[in-house]
Amino acid sequence: MPDADELATWSSLEGVPSALAAARDAVDALLRDRDPRRTTAELAAESLLRGAAASGLLEVPEADRPAGPTPSSVLETATEQLRDGTAPPSALAAARLNAGLLALVPVVRRSPLQAFARLHVLAASGTISDDRLGRPRPEPELAKQLQRLAGTLVAPTRAPAIAVAGLAHAEMATLAPFASGDALVARALERLLLVTRGVDPTSMLVPEAGHLVLEQGYRSALAAYATGGRAGRRAWLLHVCSAVAEGVAASPLR
Repeated sequence: MPDADELATWSSLEGVPSALAAARDAVDALLRDRDPRRTTAELAAESLLRGAAASGLLEVPEADRPAGPTPSSVLETATEQLRDGTAPPSALAAARLNAGLLALVPVVRRSPLQAFARLHVLAASGTISDDRLGRPRPEPELAKQLQRLAGTLVAPTRAPAIAVAGLAHAEMATLAPFASGDALVARALERLLLVTRGVDPTSMLVPEAGHLVLEQGYRSALAAYATGGRAGRRAWLLHVCSAVAEGVAASPLR
């Protein structure tokens, strides 16, 4: 993970500033126009459930997903499966993770490493032995990279919050520090940082749905990020901006 100055540099790559501004404008318009008669708690719970369904779907092959003509219809079916308890294990893990997400807002602000561990506990509980929950692989270089990521998240930066959240997602996904549930943790971390950094303070967006709708671009941009370099960072940040816009469209406020 880069230091804070590099975050700002990457956020200034060609085409990225305007894409970030457009994504933030879409979020702000959604939150500004919300219906005050509907309770925030209910809306947040629905948004988190939809996000869990989307994140769970990204963990299974397309052949094993519910049938539907569009990603949004598949997501709707997957969300209903979570409601009635018939969802696959990956979606149930994502639901457990998202259910505990907002409690980690103060934790990630002061101790990102602790938040990373807790995210993994939520994602992987019941799927691996208890002594592996929240524990990264015992590799010195990996420990340094996680510490650097954590340090970046508490350091001042001029980078827009959407960029910080997206880059943290990519870093967690490519590091894969826990060797189980890493992709679920990475997507949850992005949502958590969008809340923590004030983009979406009540968690009304469904960024996971954005990655699902743009799945091919999601996977290719993440692969580009993993190769390193400016082009990979730019491709990933442009994808994140598009995913945020799709996350607005999937919000229960719409």
